[in-house]
Amino acid sequence: MRQIGAVDIGGTKIAAGIVREDGTLLDRIECPTEPELGYANALARIESMLRQLIDRCGKIEGIGVACPGPLDPLSGIIGDVGTLPGWENSHLAEEIATRFGLSAAVENDADAAALAEYAWGAVRPKGTLIYVTVSTGIGGGIVQAGQLYRGVHGAHPELGHQLIDPSGPLCYCGLSGCWESLASGTALSSHYHKVAAESGSITAAEICERARRGDPVAKQAAMRTAHYIALGLANLVTLFAPDSIRLGGGVMQSSDLFLDEVRASVLRICT
Repeated sequence: MRQIGAVDIGGTKIAAGIVREDGTLLDRIECPTEPELGYANALARIESMLRQLIDRCGKIEGIGVACPGPLDPLSGIIGDVGTLPGWENSHLAEEIATRFGLSAAVENDADAAALAEYAWGAVRPKGTLIYVTVSTGIGGGIVQAGQLYRGVHGAHPELGHQLIDPSGPLCYCGLSGCWESLASGTALSSHYHKVAAESGSITAAEICERARRGDPVAKQAAMRTAHYIALGLANLVTLFAPDSIRLGGGVMQSSDLFLDEVRASVLRICT
């Protein structure tokens, strides 16, 4: 069975894997994104991880890369991505293809996840599917009747930058109170720091673990995140009336803390 190399570039980590054409993941490696080290450094680490995986799993026939947008999926050129400063105008697909002598394709990470969920999700979707990833940032992809929705000139809809609360925090997109600035893992960490007045860095995962142990500030922060996740999802339900919405991303690994509240809020708003 044919194999491809897969790369997922996120704001926090870069993961690389070898995947069979039936969607089976054979092996994977990851490293911190560390965008401050620059695009060239990240490209070298991506190459190193893929070569290690090829040594372990055998040859590949192509490479697919999921990367935050904006980007041009036809040319593989990265736009001005707020979480990856300095990466803009990089020819990611072309440079990876050249290094391996293989075809390479780059797709917006949320769009790639939406297509994967449609093809290999636990429940076969019908009609319109919206996939939302809640992680360092928030992104989403829309699949309608098996086809990925693209905007004008192939543009990707930035679901994470819908306006939720104009009095909210300023986002790199230029809006104050967009969904990402209120409900992402970065927003959760920022809010917790502000309320707890705690020095040093703490991740969203660590805050959620504190909430499980009964930390009242962490529990309040998790419920605040649930509130804003629900508002954004309710907007998507109102606008698209989709058959299903699937959630993924790092923050959703702690969904046991707040998913019931998210469901209840969306039902209350949309029915």
